[in-house]
Amino acid sequence: MKRLFLVLFAGLVLAGCASSGVDPLAPKTVNSVNLKKYQGTWYELARLPMYFQRNCAQSEARYTLKPDGNVAVLNRCLTPDWQWEEARGTAYPQVPGKTDKLWVEFDNWFSRLIPGVAKGEYWVLYVSDDYKTAIVGDPSRKYLWLLSRTPKVNGVVREELLSKARQQGYDTTRLIWRATDTQMAKTSN
Repeated sequence: MKRLFLVLFAGLVLAGCASSGVDPLAPKTVNSVNLKKYQGTWYELARLPMYFQRNCAQSEARYTLKPDGNVAVLNRCLTPDWQWEEARGTAYPQVPGKTDKLWVEFDNWFSRLIPGVAKGEYWVLYVSDDYKTAIVGDPSRKYLWLLSRTPKVNGVVREELLSKARQQGYDTTRLIWRATDTQMAKTSN
């Protein structure tokens, strides 16, 4: 009986190790992203705290589809003292042919020193049918960005984005919202 229990237990452990690699608790991504429609400028409406954006009052990303199918990334951040900081990189599919889960690798000293190690996960969790709003996160739910083609959205759209992020398990109470130009002017005086 003891031997049967050990064999069954070992079988369960091995079956668990042979999973499909899909985490059932991970956020759900959209099925597909039309990268041609997705390219262009996106304004960050809100984000979860992130070290690399600690000095950002307003942020935007510009995506350009490259001939090889990858995406050139230009992230820009306006600091409270009205200085622009930029980071350039490339986004590419985590799984060839799938466009909802991307790796993003920025061109910096660390990625040049150790290529392939310094990359972040960019999961498209939601994109509106007209490609005017989007939600991007990562599987750990540590990072989240609410994006729009315009620097501001109305209250209905804002609440819709917040609701979708909460449904995916993200803590929206910690979001850092884009500073308005008026707020920026007050901090610089």
